[in-house]
Amino acid sequence: MALDGYTDQRMSRQAMRAELLDAETELKLARAWRDERDQAALNRLIHAYMRLAISMAVKFRRYGTPMNDLIQTAALGLMKAADRFDPDRGVRFSTYAVWWVKAELQDHVMRDWSLVRTGSTSGQKALFFNLARVRARLDREMGHPGPGALRVAVAEELGVSLSDVEMMEARLSGGDFSLNAVQSSEGEGREWVDLLEDDAPRPAEVVEAAHDRDVLRSWLTQAMAGLTARERLIVTERQLRSPGRTLESLGQELGLSKERVRQIEAAAHGKLRVALETDAPGIADLL
Repeated sequence: MALDGYTDQRMSRQAMRAELLDAETELKLARAWRDERDQAALNRLIHAYMRLAISMAVKFRRYGTPMNDLIQTAALGLMKAADRFDPDRGVRFSTYAVWWVKAELQDHVMRDWSLVRTGSTSGQKALFFNLARVRARLDREMGHPGPGALRVAVAEELGVSLSDVEMMEARLSGGDFSLNAVQSSEGEGREWVDLLEDDAPRPAEVVEAAHDRDVLRSWLTQAMAGLTARERLIVTERQLRSPGRTLESLGQELGLSKERVRQIEAAAHGKLRVALETDAPGIADLL
C-alpha cells in the first residue's frame, strides 16, 4: 500500500510539503501505475494529493469521528481513486479523486455514528449530512412553523419521503444505547436487557405441544394401519413427504393412470377420516 508505515502526524506534515504536480507529470505517473503497476509512481501521485484528502477530511470533524481516522479514511479513498483512474479521459486526477475521497469519508462517518446502519440510499445519506442545515434554513424562511410542517418542507427540499426524515431525526437525536446498561447507578440494578420479552414458547407450552404431537402421531399411525399397502404408499408419498410426489410419477411407478391414482388417494382419505373420527371426533376436520 502506498502509505504503509506512515503515522497520521507524519502524513499531515509530508502532505504540506508535497510537490504540486503539473498536468503532464500527473498524466505520466497515472499511466505508469495503470499500465506497469509502478509502485513508485503511485506513491508520488498519492503523496502529491494528500493535501487535498486532508483538507476534505477536516470538513467531517464536526460529526465526532477522530481526526486520525478521518485522515486514514481519506487516504484510502485517494488510493481507490488512483487505482480506478483512467488518465486517457482528459480529466485531472484531483477532480476524479474528490468524489472517491468524499464517498469514503461519508461511509466511514455514517458507520462510526451508530452500530445500526444509518443510511443505505443516496436520499438517506443526503439527509444525514444536510438535515440540520436545511432544517435550520427552512425554519427561518418559513417563520418557525410547527415540527410537522417543517418535516414536510425538509422532505420536499431534499427529495425524500417524510418517513425518512422522521427516521433520520430519531437516529440523530442520540447515540446508541447499550441493553447491558444498568437501570440504576445505585446498588445492583437490573440491566435493560432483563426487561425484554422472551418470544420463545414457555416450558409448559413446549411440553403440551410435544404431547399433542405424540397423540396425533399415534392416531395417524393407527388410521394408516387400516389402509392397503398401495393406499399407504400413495398417501405417504403424496401427503407425508416434502415435497410430495405427483400423481403422474406415482402412476408410472404403480403402472396406473393419474386418474386411478387420484381415485385411490381419495378413497384412502375417506378411510382415514372414518378411523380418525372414531378415535377423536372432529379431529379429521383439523388435518
